[in-house]
Amino acid sequence: MNLFKKLTQIRHRNNTPLPNFINEPLSTTNTVNPSLLSDANPAAISDHLMDNLLKVKTIFNRCSDIVILEWHYGPEMKYAAFSVYSDSLIQKKEHNFFKESLQDLVTQEVGPGTMVTPDDIEFFFSRHVASAQSASLIEDLNEAINEVLLGKLIIFVDHWNKALCYNAIGLETRQVTESVTEPVVQGPRESTVENLSKNLGMLRIRLKTPNFKVEMPPVTGQTKTRVAYGYLEGTVDPDMLAEFQRRLTRLQGKEILETSYIEEAIEDSSYSPFPQFRYTERPDVAVASLLEGKIVVLVEGTGSMLICPGLLVELLQSSEDYYQRTIVASLIRLLRIAALFIAVGLPSVYIALSTFHPELIPTVLLLAIINSREGIPFPAVFEAFIMEFFFELLREAGIRLPRPVGSAVSIVGALVIGEGAINAGIASPIMVITVALSGIASFAVPQYNLAIALRILRFPIMIFAATMGIFGILMAFMIIWLHLANLRSLGQPYLSSLAPFIPKHMKDIFIRAPLRILMRSPRNPH
Repeated sequence: MNLFKKLTQIRHRNNTPLPNFINEPLSTTNTVNPSLLSDANPAAISDHLMDNLLKVKTIFNRCSDIVILEWHYGPEMKYAAFSVYSDSLIQKKEHNFFKESLQDLVTQEVGPGTMVTPDDIEFFFSRHVASAQSASLIEDLNEAINEVLLGKLIIFVDHWNKALCYNAIGLETRQVTESVTEPVVQGPRESTVENLSKNLGMLRIRLKTPNFKVEMPPVTGQTKTRVAYGYLEGTVDPDMLAEFQRRLTRLQGKEILETSYIEEAIEDSSYSPFPQFRYTERPDVAVASLLEGKIVVLVEGTGSMLICPGLLVELLQSSEDYYQRTIVASLIRLLRIAALFIAVGLPSVYIALSTFHPELIPTVLLLAIINSREGIPFPAVFEAFIMEFFFELLREAGIRLPRPVGSAVSIVGALVIGEGAINAGIASPIMVITVALSGIASFAVPQYNLAIALRILRFPIMIFAATMGIFGILMAFMIIWLHLANLRSLGQPYLSSLAPFIPKHMKDIFIRAPLRILMRSPRNPH
């Protein structure tokens, strides 16, 4: 049974008469309807097709990727319509489907001289097309323009003050693959992509509850980037959620290109080296955070999710901690904590001991250090700064180069420069080992943004060690801990779970207690 017969049967069942069609062909003049200029609502869609056409052409002037296609339908093709879409975003076959459906509708006669009206077209779209093709009817021209820019197809019909909008986007995006920044040996392998709908779907499939709320603030700016944030109602702290929503209003009218734009807009301290939020590409990590009362932020066009708030102890944890047995996960976590102190303090300890406190070094080791430094023209602190600079340079070059070349350059460059520095008498072998160990230790930190903070802090601590020895290192660490104690993330203390000291909170910090102890109802996350 064709579409028109279905429409006729529905109308007869509802005792709705099928009115006469407006027998006015489309005007071929290019004059805007004068009544449109004095309309109280100039953004409303006109029932004169040419008015809408001229407005749309004016708005999209010199937009070569926006297609405005005029076409006709009906008996003798005397009734007109036009479509607006972005040629680079939509699927062409969807556009042809609607043209053929409209033609099939209006060319069917139900009686002598009787044809279908625009009301019937609206009825047809709402009953037969909208439900199947995610279509909607819109009455505002500005809304229609925005939908075109979001990848929708808009159809305007003569003598109809509405337009059909439906989703026909066909833009190719990256497929779901294994996470690059958070690889695991055991556990789920899929990671988020640049498609917001796919990312939300991966969260929803794991969190099948109506308490999982997803809100999307209105899109603004030239980019009209969609932003979504999710939380678990009944688990998230209402005050923290209200504070997050208040800070998010700072982005109204601003351009958002990536998740980090939101991070800088809502963080408590912009000049702190420590990250106040976590990034993840793993849906399982995001869902676990939601169950703990966190807020997850997603942005269209980026594959990273932002977890708010982010605490220091959480930045040292990995999703794989909960996929391994307790004793293995606990040992690996302790290894990470040791790596944190090695990454930030090992060069400083070497500088302090070799410069101010040689009596604290065992005699045999001290003699080895003295022999290795024989002929080195620079003090230990300057030697450390040189080697740290070249190590950071190699690391940055390895990231920016193409992947097949980057890893080779990093390895070969480190070997060549290290060996060359030793042979040239610029650096001692023990200093090369110290710098290399501190760099490797920073790679063991799960969160990349925390590892960057450790790399930054390494240099001022070295200066403190070079001026005051061990006492200077203690002073530097004291300043860091005072800063951490004063730091907040969405109003939450950054050292939560560490201070104040609560014994029951220690079961998932330095060690990972068995899961039967950790598992709890999401409505009681503490």
